[in-house]
Amino acid sequence: MIRSPVIAFLSAIFILPACATQTQVAAVAVEPSAIPEYSHRDGQLDFDLSSGEYACEHGLSVGVEREVADRVSHRVHIAWKGARYQLERDHSFSGLPRFEDVNSGLVWIDLPWKGVLLDGKTQKPLANECRFT
Repeated sequence: MIRSPVIAFLSAIFILPACATQTQVAAVAVEPSAIPEYSHRDGQLDFDLSSGEYACEHGLSVGVEREVADRVSHRVHIAWKGARYQLERDHSFSGLPRFEDVNSGLVWIDLPWKGVLLDGKTQKPLANECRFT
């Protein structure tokens, strides 16, 4: 199933800031050890990411606990606004790690440089720019 609203949202995350910025950015060398390891199965990416507290924009935070088997994240447990949710891995068109709880509608997108918690019904971000602390 193609999730075009999610793809459009993720595209906007990268395109819109570039359109609004007029400052020049210097190239930064990234040490190979700073890039998380990943595996690729069935067209889906799995990054070696940490469990723990993620600090997000506007002072929000999301707790993330990963269930990993054979180097693949199968589900995550999210602590959000005093409640815990179990999100199952949902194969995404882009291959990026996407986890969803169909009961609550929460969606967690796992990227090496940040995480995003979405309202799966509206595809609007609940917590953005979440980084492991």
